[in-house]
Amino acid sequence: MDIHIRELQAEDIPRLLEYERAAFSSPWSEDSFKGLMNREHYTYLVALAEGRVAGICGMISVCGEGDIDKVLVGEEFRGRGIATRMLEGLIAMGEARGIRDYTLEVRVSNAPAIRVYEKLGFVSEGIRPRFYTKPTEDALIMWRRG
Repeated sequence: MDIHIRELQAEDIPRLLEYERAAFSSPWSEDSFKGLMNREHYTYLVALAEGRVAGICGMISVCGEGDIDKVLVGEEFRGRGIATRMLEGLIAMGEARGIRDYTLEVRVSNAPAIRVYEKLGFVSEGIRPRFYTKPTEDALIMWRRG
């Protein structure tokens, strides 16, 4: 499968909204996605698989650290390494900007995502109790330290 990673563009948002609504009980709005574009300290990448929007990942640079706050792959594209490719691109861009440490939260029940993060060098460093809602669930705090 041909996978291309590039920065988020406005025309990606309609497909990403579909994925967002299917995957999350509290989905981001169109305005939330639009607000990610062209903001200092924000980096959001989109994966295109065979020319179709397949997913998004992004981070905010906070005090020299990368806070990864979105990793989403459309259901029909899951299990094909797309999240890994996006995260590798995101980390490479961050490192080029001097970021060495990255953090994220993930639902403790999301074993497939946790495996991807561990493969990329993230390790569990704690729990945020009741971090998620709908349903209420703890978050695993993971770090990748340079």
